Amino acid sequence: MNQKNMENQSQQVSNSGESNKGTNFFMTCFNGLNALSGVGILSMPYAVSQVGWLSLILLLVVAMLCWYTGLLLQRCMDGNPLIKSYSDIGEVAFGYKGRTVIATFMCLELYLVAVEFLILEGDNLEKLFPNMNFKIGAFQIGGKRGFVLLSALVILPTTWLRSLDVLAYISIGGVVAPIILVACVLWVGEVDGVGFHQRGQLVNWRGLSTTVSLFTFCYCGHAVFPTLRNSMQDKGQFYKVLLFCFITSTITYGSMAIIGYMMFGDYLKSQVTLNLPTKKISTEIAIYTTLINPFAKYAVIITPIANVIEDTKLFNKSKVISIFIRTTIVATTVLVALFIPFFGYVMAFIGAFLSVTVSLLLPCLCYLKINKAARRFGLELMIIIGILFIGSFIGVLGTITSVRQIVNHLKH
Repeated sequence: MNQKNMENQSQQVSNSGESNKGTNFFMTCFNGLNALSGVGILSMPYAVSQVGWLSLILLLVVAMLCWYTGLLLQRCMDGNPLIKSYSDIGEVAFGYKGRTVIATFMCLELYLVAVEFLILEGDNLEKLFPNMNFKIGAFQIGGKRGFVLLSALVILPTTWLRSLDVLAYISIGGVVAPIILVACVLWVGEVDGVGFHQRGQLVNWRGLSTTVSLFTFCYCGHAVFPTLRNSMQDKGQFYKVLLFCFITSTITYGSMAIIGYMMFGDYLKSQVTLNLPTKKISTEIAIYTTLINPFAKYAVIITPIANVIEDTKLFNKSKVISIFIRTTIVATTVLVALFIPFFGYVMAFIGAFLSVTVSLLLPCLCYLKINKAARRFGLELMIIIGILFIGSFIGVLGTITSVRQIVNHLKH
């Protein structure tokens, strides 16, 4: 569909009147929190430990920038009721190439998040069941790798489902999980004897790119923001939804960062659950809470990727082909998770290369292209240029840093 056709249909939609169907304000807030609440919370203390206490200011800055670019996406949609998704915004702004670029970045981001899920499962199951090995015939597989393979085998059948309704209900726990995790970590510090004795450091600029990359990863809900806005009964209230979701998420992320850093200081691992003492009920609750979400969300995450492949002319939409494609996607994510099992570095790469692009750069570029008035010199244009400059700097520096860290660890 070209831009002219979209504009003609947009006029028809506006003339026909708005539908009363859609989600209310509170349900949209709930869905928005689910989009922003993910595995990133586990790395919040680690992210702060890379720079020090002043990084909490950076967390607020990243949250404000991502909130503002979310508003830009809303403004892109305000002038064209036919726009339903992020990819539609790309097409209106830059034609079919814009849609392709946005769809590609979103699929890459989803794919690597699926890889992160498997790494997370392997790390935390090994924490629960240390020194466990798996024997398959003549081969003996170490604990973490074995748990990655086992998790993939359990997850695989869920990816074959055409309807993800059951998993959607389970993934509702994504909103509750961060609260449970913060409570468990706080319990470990206050009741289980770890304490809050680490003073940490004020600032260490060497970890700047890694920290900002991890922070950006935590706010990468922009791919679903247009869909959420389009699903609302009162679309004019979406800016309030964004404000509520970003404030709530930032409070949760900040709480986890402060508590974890005060407990473990510069000794933090990429996931705070890996620092928690073993054989404690609070630790087990935290880890099991961490493990459930990837099991529920993995199939939801890879389904858009599978749909893109299945919709190409190379494949007919048969059940067998669908199962083969989804099994292949799972198998490749397993290989990547086994080959690059570095949770923090992979997350930093996703944040720097993909999340910065999808959440900071592309919203600004699309908005400037669609809204000619925004190109006039003024405060708004200066803010957008500032975001483009900061995003580009962090994107390039963070990508180089994370790739270098991954390569260095692979050598060892």
